[in-house]
Amino acid sequence: MNKTLHRGIVMIGLVMLFGCAVGPDYQRPSVPVPAAFKEMKGWKEAEPRDAGIKAEWWTTFSDPLLNSLEEQVSISNQSLAQAEAQYRQARALVQGARANYFPVISTSAAAKRSWQPTGNGVSGTNPTDQYSLSLDAGWEIDLWGRVRRQVESGTASAQASAADLQALRLSIQAELAQNYFQLRTVDAQKKTLDDMVIAYQKALELTKNRYATGVAAKADVVLAQTQLKSTQAQAIDIGILRAQLEHAIALLTGKAPADFSIPVVPIAPTLPQIPIGIPSDILERRPDVASAERKMAAANAQIGVAKAAYFPSLTLSASTGYLSTRLADLLTAPSFFWALGPAALAQTLFDGGARKAQTEQAIASYDATVAAYKQTVLASFQQVEDNLAALRILDEETLVQDEAVNSARESVVLTTNQYKAGIVSYLNVITIQSIALTNERTALGIRGQQLNAAISLIRALGGGWNASELAGMEQSAGAFPTNPPLQQGFNDPTN
Repeated sequence: MNKTLHRGIVMIGLVMLFGCAVGPDYQRPSVPVPAAFKEMKGWKEAEPRDAGIKAEWWTTFSDPLLNSLEEQVSISNQSLAQAEAQYRQARALVQGARANYFPVISTSAAAKRSWQPTGNGVSGTNPTDQYSLSLDAGWEIDLWGRVRRQVESGTASAQASAADLQALRLSIQAELAQNYFQLRTVDAQKKTLDDMVIAYQKALELTKNRYATGVAAKADVVLAQTQLKSTQAQAIDIGILRAQLEHAIALLTGKAPADFSIPVVPIAPTLPQIPIGIPSDILERRPDVASAERKMAAANAQIGVAKAAYFPSLTLSASTGYLSTRLADLLTAPSFFWALGPAALAQTLFDGGARKAQTEQAIASYDATVAAYKQTVLASFQQVEDNLAALRILDEETLVQDEAVNSARESVVLTTNQYKAGIVSYLNVITIQSIALTNERTALGIRGQQLNAAISLIRALGGGWNASELAGMEQSAGAFPTNPPLQQGFNDPTN
């Protein structure tokens, strides 16, 4: 028995030693990467230049309420909870694939009582009893690396799921920040409208007094009243957008809108300096790019799984235990038995082209992931360029618009004085006040666009994430964490 066991162990060792993994080994395909961003001209680099974007990038806007809201995203957002569960599901699939490295061992106990006739109408012997207790083992040797490729594919898929989780987290964080600053822009516009209402009320009183003394016409009073009511209506209407933004922020933080409110607080957020880096950094800093790359690796490994089906499979089995016709004698030495085998070598000879079709399907699937990866990279370059251009152009527009606001304010003062002096009609006052209000709201809108573009640029640059976090992942279990589970992951025994 010992010699047989030794021979079996030696044979298994040789098979494992010389076994190979069929299919192509994964190599990341190259993509054309520009040396620099085209829209970087005139961009003021952050100091120091080698500083990267913070993981908690929203703190650079120095708004305590925004910081508090962003922290709630990782705790309460239900879309993130769903993505995290999908990540854990992908991780469990890897654990299931790894289980195929090892033999399956099972145990069984049975009791049987039987009676059989002797034939020719003659009664059989007395009923017989049979008792057994056995331990069985079966193991399919991974001769051609099918299991290794499955683990490789599953690991890459789980890492892609982790990157997808971070991409969703970044998207939600960016959306929350954009909604928050849009809400603050609406608050600023509401204050401007309220200030204008007060100014128009004073203008109406002035016009009524001039009408009472016979200096102004009734039409001037009507114009002043129309302008006042129109502006009051605008101030009321803007509340719809504010309510919708507040409700959207409540949803992103995992709260019911009825239990959530944001107070009106005057703020003047400053645009942070954003470290851009070079285009090749995008390949490592964007979670969606990392996810697309990991999906390529998973699809590449599936080609090896498909090709392994062309080769024979080797299954080893063994059993040992006790067998007796008397329960009292079951666990005695005479009742002990053991068996090695069968050692089964199986090969499919004809399948009508099924394996070829599966291989071609795996290759086509890989080609699709390569195209998706390259498209994701190109789209990421576009998003960075778009937002660099937006910030540069909006900066120029802000300077011009501020001059327009100052000129409009001065025109209101001059035209109002001319009206008081009887040089111009009240229609001139109404016209210039409308122009001034439009310019004030436009200036606030541009500042809101700047904040939106800054957040979009941070998102396009990856929001402080790095793909190296996927490579150093270690397995861990647990409930939905406060921080992204991107520092968790896999130890592959085949590496």
